[in-house]
Amino acid sequence: MLPKTMNDFPESIKLNWGLYVDNFIKWLNTNYGEVFDAITAVILWFMVNIEAFLQWVPWWLVIAIIFVLGWRARNLVSAFVFSSLLFVVGTFGLWDHMMSTLAIVLTSVVISLLIGIPVGIIMTYSTRLDAVIRPILDAMQTMPSFVYLIPALILFGLGKVPAVFATTIYAIPPVIRLTSLGIRSVPGEMVEAAQSFGSSRWQLLTKVQLPQALPTIMAGINQTTMMALAMVVISSMIGAKGLGMEVLIAINRIDIARGFEAGLSIVFLAIIIDRISQGVANKYEISK
Repeated sequence: MLPKTMNDFPESIKLNWGLYVDNFIKWLNTNYGEVFDAITAVILWFMVNIEAFLQWVPWWLVIAIIFVLGWRARNLVSAFVFSSLLFVVGTFGLWDHMMSTLAIVLTSVVISLLIGIPVGIIMTYSTRLDAVIRPILDAMQTMPSFVYLIPALILFGLGKVPAVFATTIYAIPPVIRLTSLGIRSVPGEMVEAAQSFGSSRWQLLTKVQLPQALPTIMAGINQTTMMALAMVVISSMIGAKGLGMEVLIAINRIDIARGFEAGLSIVFLAIIIDRISQGVANKYEISK
């Protein structure tokens, strides 16, 4: 069918890429449902234990730990500010919700690191793999985060596990990119010196490249953690409890006070995690 005007795209030219992806996800769910059930069980066990531990630790001890971490990573003033922000979250009555959110974030970050750092290392040594993975990472970072909820729902159902899956997919690109960048940025003279002393590839990686690249890798971990935290509200749409669920309930009920307190708690948590992780990276770089 010809276009009515020169401004109309021809209706006969159409690519149903979305349909192919839909069929692929359904095929995975049909043929490998048991595999995804096993993955669900492992992730759920890990996350439930993290959340149980966080809920078990007394609130005052958590604030004390944050105080010490802030002091060691930055300075005494930052330590007082971070611990005060946590105390304020407790006064909102959102302490348990914050622990639930933190459990999802920590689980997603751990999975991202277990996958992302090895992939970043492999990309460093394989030019072809690097050329293939980089466009995929670009797509993962530019794809609207809501889209990740659809396959997560189909493969894992409702609850915390699909939230972790969607969060991991959204948050993993920075640690992959910066791991690869950090290793590539190690001075060639240092690599050549290590090779001249008879270092194997494994020794070169573990004794020279990774230690030198650690500040950059830490920056990747920081960005991955921030992106994981940015997904908490979106993840609440598929059943993940925590601060994101409080924001979603506030939106549905048009409850300004509840939404403000939950949103402010997310901001406080993001500030604490960001500043402490940056401080650790800076301390290491200075000591090196």
